Amino acid sequence: MDTGRTNRPEAEQPQEDAARPDGATTEPAGSGAPRKRAGRGLRRFSRYALLVLALLLVPLLTAETALRVNYTGDPAAGTRTRHRDALWLGHAWVDGRKTDHDVEALAGRLRGTGIRDVYVHSGPLEHDGTLPGSAYARARWLISAVHRELPGVRVQAWLGDKLATEGPAGLRLERAATRAAIVASTRRVLDAGFEGAHFDLEPLHSGDRDYLDLLDELRALTHAHHALLSVAAHQIDPLPAFHSFWGTTTGHPKWWSQAYFGQVARRVDQIAVMSYDTMQPLESLYGGYVAQQTSLALEATPDSTDLLMGLPFYHENRFGHWAHAETVPAAVRGVRLGLSRTDADRARFGVALYVDFAATEADWRAYRADWAA
Repeated sequence: MDTGRTNRPEAEQPQEDAARPDGATTEPAGSGAPRKRAGRGLRRFSRYALLVLALLLVPLLTAETALRVNYTGDPAAGTRTRHRDALWLGHAWVDGRKTDHDVEALAGRLRGTGIRDVYVHSGPLEHDGTLPGSAYARARWLISAVHRELPGVRVQAWLGDKLATEGPAGLRLERAATRAAIVASTRRVLDAGFEGAHFDLEPLHSGDRDYLDLLDELRALTHAHHALLSVAAHQIDPLPAFHSFWGTTTGHPKWWSQAYFGQVARRVDQIAVMSYDTMQPLESLYGGYVAQQTSLALEATPDSTDLLMGLPFYHENRFGHWAHAETVPAAVRGVRLGLSRTDADRARFGVALYVDFAATEADWRAYRADWAA
């Protein structure tokens, strides 16, 4: 997290006999008392400011130290791929920009790894929950080509939209008609041949009951089609009720409570934690954070649900994400440490790679060497 602060020593008192522009060397009569009061006020303000700074920094430094400690140790033997990993694919795969040659190259990339599912961007949904067929015009071609080149890999439709939770524009889950339209859109993508529906709706606040109702409706639909229901999930509170604190101070809660994460996880076949964009400035702190998130997610996810931890296959530098810190090696080590400490033998577990069009050769090498080997 950004903890940039500057401390400076209290300013020295000005010399009483310093020369002034008018040539005088002493203060005018009667000016001493206001100067002394002003000096005392400045010192009092400085002490209060230092106290507030300490109150902010001490918990932050304690939390960051805990993350660094969380990154220490050795992962348990065998904490590697269970062949339940996933990859997010961009919209180019279903809008006509990709060819058979691209599928062959993708197959060469994925053979010998643990990737079992690909989430293909097939939206976004309209704000009313509808989805035009033109958004996934080449879906049948892609599904057939993937099955030909990568038998056993499942192709899911990745659907999503911005929610109107923090602004006037966006999709409104509280409207029954919108939820019904999302279910109808999902039915159509399954009829097009997709083997599952993967949802990423953001920003989705912890405790949102309308989202849970939507998942109940979608689960009934996907299971009737013998298809998968999966979701991209927000991170879990790193400190108790942290989403409430962050929401109050910034207007963007960001995290979910662990209890709410569990409610979501029990309604889906797969849940993929978006364990990136963490605001951590160092690899060791990011890796420790991922280890913590892995443990929290394992505790809340039932054995019947696949839990996937997101890996950052993209490189940006902005507030919330530092490419030098959020690396694939740090994420994989964090995942393995969290898995080792919490449920080392869990079978329904994997990682999810975000995203194909931003990945580098170094990202793929790290995934293969550190996790998929």
